Amino acid sequence: MSTSSGLSSAEPPSHLARMLDLNGRVFVITGGAGLLGVEHARAIVEAGGVPVIADLDAGLAERKAQELSDSAERPVFGAGLDVTSKPSCERVLSWTLERCGRVDGLINNAARNPKVEGAGLAATRLENFPLESWEQDIAVGLTGAFLMSQVVGAHLSRQGSGVIVNIASDLGLIAPDQRIYRKPGLAAESQPVKPVTYSVVKGGLVMLTKYLATYFAERGVRVNALCPGGVYAGQPDDFVERLTNLIPMGRMARADEYRAALVFLCSDASSYMTGASLVVDGGRTCW
Repeated sequence: MSTSSGLSSAEPPSHLARMLDLNGRVFVITGGAGLLGVEHARAIVEAGGVPVIADLDAGLAERKAQELSDSAERPVFGAGLDVTSKPSCERVLSWTLERCGRVDGLINNAARNPKVEGAGLAATRLENFPLESWEQDIAVGLTGAFLMSQVVGAHLSRQGSGVIVNIASDLGLIAPDQRIYRKPGLAAESQPVKPVTYSVVKGGLVMLTKYLATYFAERGVRVNALCPGGVYAGQPDDFVERLTNLIPMGRMARADEYRAALVFLCSDASSYMTGASLVVDGGRTCW
């Protein structure tokens, strides 16, 4: 029996298909119950891997894992994780090893992602930004990535193989254009802005990626960053219009458009790639 391409249905997988195959490999995803976290998990499943959706909200992580497992008919695990606590990070690693028998990679996705909406918009401005918010955002997005990389990275280096993918952002490479957040009728000193912590965290992840890549290189562990652009998730029309005017492709991303890039970074297809930032932003950082 032949396919429409003329190849036998029993044709063995191509070299490229084998390189992209994550069959049986286990990946811990921090912030895994969020919008992109679930997409990362789905990508791992579709490539044959086993994701562990780790999230501060343990119940939500378990529900998301069950939903994905049911739809894909493949094992997916959910676990509670506080990335700001090293003992919590260590417990998740131990739990994953006990439950899955192995760990092959880490996806540092957890972040607070402060919003530019709701009441108190002026508090987003640098002059007014609360120290407490600064500390919380840094703790989750940057310190959390450090702690998980410390714990899981040590395990991967001992076994002599593995990957770490840090989910950064186009705003880790360029400053936010604050004009897209402006609200009509507000004085300049009251205009909302994208909070400083977002760029600091994402820029920090880019440099953490380079540091970890060189640190772990001799022990068989590769570390790269994925820098996505803005994902459409029902944002107000005026905001979407302003943002898309900054993007050469003229639109925001769909949540599922980063799956292939993530699989590439997690798989042997990127075997000669470490310390790099893969930018998938519709061209925004070109302008």
